[in-house]
Amino acid sequence: MRKFRKWHDYLIERLAADKEEAIGYLDVALEEYQEDGDTPFFWQGIRNVIEAQGGIPELAKRTQMSPDALLKILSSDKAPHVDTLGTILNALGCRLSVVPIKVEKPCSELADEK
Repeated sequence: MRKFRKWHDYLIERLAADKEEAIGYLDVALEEYQEDGDTPFFWQGIRNVIEAQGGIPELAKRTQMSPDALLKILSSDKAPHVDTLGTILNALGCRLSVVPIKVEKPCSELADEK
């Protein structure tokens, strides 16, 4: 009989195996946060990548923060300070950046093109 894996286990394995995929995963989590303000969803994305890269103990070493402080930050439903987020993302091998938002044309402009 074939044994099935849990989705979470598969996800963590993929994020651990491919750094570019992990960064893309975080990028999508951040985009979703910016669209709907769902902080818990964004933090879950961060926690998944942290787990894939060795967990809280490893992140604590990289950030020079205590594991307890990191757990408190990562379990909060509040948005983090930008410097805290930057420190965590840097330890995960990426950084914050600013890019232009792609703005779709308003319906009125699309109608004028016809």
